[in-house]
Amino acid sequence: MRVGMIINYAGGFSETVTELGDFEKAGLQILFVAEAYSFDAVSQLGFIAARTSTLEIASGILPIYSRTPALTAMTAAGLDFVSEGRFTLGLGSSGPQVIEGWHGVPFDAPIGRTRELIEICRMVWRRERLEYHGKHYDLPLDSSTGRGTGLGKPLKLINHPVRERIPIVIAAIGPKNVALAAELAEGWQPIFFVPEKAALSWGGPLAEGRAKRDAALGELDVVVTAPFAIGEDVTSLREVSRPFFALYIGGMGAPGKNFYYDQAVRYGYGKEAALIQEAYLAGRKDEAAALVPADLLEKTSLIGPAGYVAERLAAFKEAGATTVNVTSLAPTHAARVKDIETLRDLM
Repeated sequence: MRVGMIINYAGGFSETVTELGDFEKAGLQILFVAEAYSFDAVSQLGFIAARTSTLEIASGILPIYSRTPALTAMTAAGLDFVSEGRFTLGLGSSGPQVIEGWHGVPFDAPIGRTRELIEICRMVWRRERLEYHGKHYDLPLDSSTGRGTGLGKPLKLINHPVRERIPIVIAAIGPKNVALAAELAEGWQPIFFVPEKAALSWGGPLAEGRAKRDAALGELDVVVTAPFAIGEDVTSLREVSRPFFALYIGGMGAPGKNFYYDQAVRYGYGKEAALIQEAYLAGRKDEAAALVPADLLEKTSLIGPAGYVAERLAAFKEAGATTVNVTSLAPTHAARVKDIETLRDLM
């Protein structure tokens, strides 16, 4: 398995980038930069590319609605260029709150749009003339529909990309989107990954997608995320994730339209999810956090003595994980670097 790390939405960016050289030496292999309604990920990724030499970099994730398909392809090619072939394009649909509230565009057809976006990106990277007439994207714009001037031309990327196939990772938890990731992408990034329950939740969709997968894509990279700390007295740090779970299960959406709530239900936490959502949407965030099951906090983390962490890594690997993105909870930079070294040795 690869060792990855995530740079969070807010705070500490400059300090983290300054420290990346130490993490590279310790065995860190890939770094993901998030983008929600935060600073954009692209400028940060470009800065990181200039400050590192071997570390792979990835968007984690770029929402599919916030850029045109051609701009997404151009951006990925540009980041792959400045990083000398070290970039992975992480994509995801985000959710209606962000897409309609922040970007002001309809949250519609996430599955169909993701498929077409991937097809368009790969056309651009192959430097084909961009002529694509799908259900959701029409390039060049067809003026007979009453839109545009009729002057659009099928263009191709001016520059020659470093690679004509930049790796794509799709963040997905819904069955149809997971199947799409297994079919079309180089990687799949779930959230709330519980190894013991992963097959129950996603086994069917993954098998469906893999049955249609082009062998040229290689094996599916399964990118999982976990808070991380090694020590004899660190299990209390699992509690740090309570507000995160409460936000996603309770507040990332509305009743009947929350993908993370649905995932908790698929895991068997239906009663708890309902109580978390009720409390969170009523403004009782601390109560919602307290309701997050301790079992969920434990099984989605890598927190405990080295032997326990090794057992959990084995469970993640057995469940199909190939990249583990950790958020180190150690209190100092030196301790975080040491933990990454230990994690690398345990894999």
